[in-house]
Amino acid sequence: MKILVLGRGKTGVLVAEIARERRHEVQSLSSRENQDGRALTLELLKQVDAVIDFTTPQAVIPNIIRCVEARTPIVVGTTGWYQHLERVKELVSERKTAFLYGSNFSVGMNLFFRAVEAIAPILKSDYQGTIVEKHHAQKKDKPSGTAVTLQKLLESGSGVKVEITSIREGDAVGMHLISLDSPDDTILLTHDAKSRMSFAEGAVRAAEWIQGKSGFYEFKQIIDQL
Repeated sequence: MKILVLGRGKTGVLVAEIARERRHEVQSLSSRENQDGRALTLELLKQVDAVIDFTTPQAVIPNIIRCVEARTPIVVGTTGWYQHLERVKELVSERKTAFLYGSNFSVGMNLFFRAVEAIAPILKSDYQGTIVEKHHAQKKDKPSGTAVTLQKLLESGSGVKVEITSIREGDAVGMHLISLDSPDDTILLTHDAKSRMSFAEGAVRAAEWIQGKSGFYEFKQIIDQL
């Protein structure tokens, strides 16, 4: 495959590295080289099989629009743009192209999502839920997209509001702690990423999976097919 990686941050660099290890041909563009998506010409996008975006909340929407209009499959690992999700879904449907996004591309975290979804109804039974997430000091969005996903899983499974506390310090890869507290006991669920490698590998595998498909997908829906 020919893969275009957007973003040369810590995760974007790993994505390119893993894609090459998996014998794909890789190009990369930094946000500075691709301001407002202007480097994503139709000529360039027709030369690649998939785009993987790990940029910023400000950069990702122009990138998505350019790829969707060119009908080039795109995998989006950037978070902080989900207020535009429904409009992007409409564009993907109109253009009949392929789009896949995820708040977290770690297979382990997506299995963690399932565990949280299963335990969410306990909040109806005198338990109070809270989420604490910690990431590196340079992370742009706050709270993290992963924390927002966890919040939605807990709230939709219980009808109970759950607060998120965000911490930004050092070079923390990503820690998410869910506390379910009652007068009688406390349940703690934690996912603590040791490196960004699992995020990067998941994104590359998603780009491989989306080949030949059309439609709007979320990573957690397709991990069993990888």
